[in-house]
Amino acid sequence: MLKKSVSLACLLLSISVAPAWAKVSEFTLDNQMKVVVKEVHRAPVVVHQVWYRVGSNYEHNGKTGISHMLEHMMFKGTKTLAPGEFSKRVAQMGGQENAFTSSDYTAYYQMLGKQHLEEVMRLESDRMRNVVLTDEEFIKERDVVTEERRWRTEDKPIGKLYEQFNAAAFVNSPAHHPVIGWMSDIRNWTADDARHWYKQWYAPNNATLVVVGDVKAEEVLELAKKYYGRYQAEEITPVKPQIEQEQQGERRLLLKAPTKTSYMLMGFHAPTLVTAKDDKEREEVFALEVLSAILDGDEASRLSKNLLRDQKIVASVGAGFSPTDRLQTLFTFHAVPSAEVKPEQVEKAIWKEIETLQNEPVSDQELQRVLAQAEAQYIYHQDSIQAQANIIGSLVSVGLAVDTLEHWTENLRKVTPEQIQAVAKKYLQQDKMTMATLLPNGEDPQQTSNMPKGGFH
Repeated sequence: MLKKSVSLACLLLSISVAPAWAKVSEFTLDNQMKVVVKEVHRAPVVVHQVWYRVGSNYEHNGKTGISHMLEHMMFKGTKTLAPGEFSKRVAQMGGQENAFTSSDYTAYYQMLGKQHLEEVMRLESDRMRNVVLTDEEFIKERDVVTEERRWRTEDKPIGKLYEQFNAAAFVNSPAHHPVIGWMSDIRNWTADDARHWYKQWYAPNNATLVVVGDVKAEEVLELAKKYYGRYQAEEITPVKPQIEQEQQGERRLLLKAPTKTSYMLMGFHAPTLVTAKDDKEREEVFALEVLSAILDGDEASRLSKNLLRDQKIVASVGAGFSPTDRLQTLFTFHAVPSAEVKPEQVEKAIWKEIETLQNEPVSDQELQRVLAQAEAQYIYHQDSIQAQANIIGSLVSVGLAVDTLEHWTENLRKVTPEQIQAVAKKYLQQDKMTMATLLPNGEDPQQTSNMPKGGFH
């Protein structure tokens, strides 16, 4: 089974329009489990997801990656199901299933014919409280995760660079740690660590059920009461805040590894809709989102047009921002310098683009193009009930309202060229930059193996 377990990178949370979100229904069971249902009747298909509010940002030193490890163990059977039987049952129903762990949450999902919704809900609810975590299965799966980390990070220079980049950018925030965990922590986990994590976080009052598809909300609610409502709420102790210290000068790191091409990462601390202290900072988050789209929204965006096609100094380039992270995030730039081009030249070119944004307001024509392009992306997302469920689950799991997306375009359209200039000046400063550079060390690149057939379970 392929598990997209280390990150949830494609939430598709971009710029949106409202009408398609009008039929979302929200409920809370007596045990405080949240239930969100969106009726989409275009095909007799349903997506069933359970989101737990726990991920790597809830972990501490020595236990990094334990959320991800528990995700693996959730397929090892319950008091009534043998290891692997859950997946086998879903396959027999003709369904598809998967799971993923991110910094902010862990989610399990199935997509299948609507006639199987009750059965899959019965199976998934069984995993909420009845998973059996044996020492024998834990040790075997720990080796699997070790191999997964080696495949994703240890043997991939760019993966290693991202890991070191985050560790440099975040000193005391949990974002310092990789979602999969540090290798030394992985090798020292015990089955008791996973059992404790399961007992601590996998409870109905720490979970959200999301169902999107050809269903009726009231019928889903009755099924949720029948299967998830049978469990008692547990005491969930919130983690103590680990707020990132203020950066007081640029940070740089250099990684040399067997690679043919250089790679660069630049990052700047930035607020999110969750961490924003007031309305003004929330407006800045939307301005940063528009800024990101101007730099890297499509082929006509500034980085692609100026650095890739006009100057030809990069083989690839981009910018990114995650406006709905639970903790402080990064506004990032990444680039692969063209052959014979030094990373310093690319860094200088990126800074020139930043300074242009700081000194010259974007035109209304460019702003409207970016918004129109992003609106089109959102419309395409409506073809996927999985994407719609992902957005709902991710928003609710970090504490944002379900209708956050409903008002997304409305908020973006309030952003002015002056606000874009202001956030470029405020957040994209030299003294607030973390810079990571990958350079070839002269050795031949290692042969990258394919992910083992069947994934890591």
